[in-house]
Amino acid sequence: MLALLGCSGEGPQSKADSGSDFASGAPQASIGAAITAAEFRDFLDGNYAADMARAPYTASYRGIKTNNDQWNSVAESHQRETRKINLLRLQQMTRFNREVLDEAGRLSWDLYNLDLQRQIASDEFRHHKFVIHQLRGPHTAVASSLINIHQISDVADATAYIGRLNNVGSLFDQVIKQLHIRKDKNFLLADWQYPQMIKACRNIISGAPYDAEGADSALWGDFQSKVGALEIDQEQRKSLLSDARRAMIEVVKPAYLRLIEALEQQAAIAPDADGVWKFDDGEAFYAERLRWFTTTDLSADEIHTIGLAEVARIHGQMNAIMGAVGYEGSLNEFFVFMREDAQFYYPSTDAGRDAYLAEARRLIDEMRTRLPEMFGLLPKSELTVKRVEAFRERSAGKAFYQGPPPDGSRPGIYYANLYNMADMPNYQMAALAYHEGLPGHHMQRAISAELKSIPEFQRFASFTAYSEGWGLYSEQLPKEMGFYQDPYSDFGRLAMELWRACRLVVDTGIHSKRWTREQAIDYLLANTPNSVGDSTKAIERYIAMPGQATAYLIGKLKIIELRAKAREALDEQFDIRQFHDVVLKDGPVPLSILEQKVNAMIAAAATPEEGTN
Repeated sequence: MLALLGCSGEGPQSKADSGSDFASGAPQASIGAAITAAEFRDFLDGNYAADMARAPYTASYRGIKTNNDQWNSVAESHQRETRKINLLRLQQMTRFNREVLDEAGRLSWDLYNLDLQRQIASDEFRHHKFVIHQLRGPHTAVASSLINIHQISDVADATAYIGRLNNVGSLFDQVIKQLHIRKDKNFLLADWQYPQMIKACRNIISGAPYDAEGADSALWGDFQSKVGALEIDQEQRKSLLSDARRAMIEVVKPAYLRLIEALEQQAAIAPDADGVWKFDDGEAFYAERLRWFTTTDLSADEIHTIGLAEVARIHGQMNAIMGAVGYEGSLNEFFVFMREDAQFYYPSTDAGRDAYLAEARRLIDEMRTRLPEMFGLLPKSELTVKRVEAFRERSAGKAFYQGPPPDGSRPGIYYANLYNMADMPNYQMAALAYHEGLPGHHMQRAISAELKSIPEFQRFASFTAYSEGWGLYSEQLPKEMGFYQDPYSDFGRLAMELWRACRLVVDTGIHSKRWTREQAIDYLLANTPNSVGDSTKAIERYIAMPGQATAYLIGKLKIIELRAKAREALDEQFDIRQFHDVVLKDGPVPLSILEQKVNAMIAAAATPEEGTN
């Protein structure tokens, strides 16, 4: 495939002269030839294998040890090549007659065709997108991926780990070049974002072996621990440790120092404006981001209006809970009470943090026993709860999930950020555990990774409105199962939903309506019970990831709408387990295709089987 694409600057071939040039691993056939469903599957799987070869870190994340000593490239030449590949694949899709495929094949065709189109459209704004920001980027991914993803079960794995350390320099040089491209185009981050990134960089190269004194750095401690568990002779172990130490001192530290220097140079000229409206074509870029994350054509104004309406609705339900607990005062006063009263927070101590993690595990274990009531499909992979590592906890989000590989060799992980316990109230614990763990992200993503009948690309497709919509839906479902009996816990559920409704308002406010960071923080403080720290970090996240936060509530509202539609249409035939399995059984999909799937379920139930009366 890569030889076919070569280094030509020409566009893709036309259908008339494209001949039989399929991607690596795919079948070859002349134009107009009948191509079977098996050949279409080969085409998809061949493309997936080629993609994993081009994205070594992504391959490792999914349990594939292809080029296990390398990182995903962010080089401009690599990105141009990716665009050519996608254009070629989109052209090749015309060779497959969608209508002769079975139902599953047609779904795969639709998803692949749509995903190619959206990736090509997104590439038009390649440089508008941040290559690094305070929440995510190569600067923290190097450490977090080696620690959490790169397992060492033998000497080859350890050697690959060292190889990745030695390749940090070339990766960061690519990142720095991307920063220069964005500087030349005036696509800079806001001034306050740079110190956070620089601090995170310095955290990673602090401690041994970078410093003469001090505790082991996170990477050095991780490598020693993993190699120490191998059953190898002392000379092999000593050699591996020596090679890793050398790579950290001679490659990793200098690479981080070069990146820090580049970030400091941009920090000196960075603007104080926060939204992407400040960029050339910023409005068009934000519209593309909304389409990408919500998988709808909703405009910024429409999303803003939905958010305001949902905030008002949830405030009404909160007033009812406030009355139920006997609080006398306004809703805003109740927010202050929930924000400041010590009964709602674990102590900011090691014991308090351990207690938080233990309770989160208990909530998930309790939910696990109830899942068969609501689901036919159940995940096989294990789920663990961990605290966000110290080197990234100051800049990381409140909570997030890391999925398992298909073989289950690594568990799914629910990460809780316990840096500031004032940002993690106990009344939100249940909703957060259900969202990130069960029946939320672990349920959806583990099942998707474990599906054997669908193409590989489909298992790992990314449609944020679907996955995050499911996560938010998974906060409400336990309410219907009898959880949240404590009114404060139920208030926490509503507070989490309110948070997502406010996101629609502030995300569009920042990036479309030119709100400042301070205006957006003030809106959250006035309309939610969340702390100043929590609100500040949230707004900083929405600034760094424009449009992403709008996907949660848009996706959840669609799932609720489709469930109501199916329940009304099927009446006594409606089975909640069947509905959930239909949502989960094909992997992530855009909301339009999710609606088609539910409509098909309704139609199938309404059509009598042959031979029945």
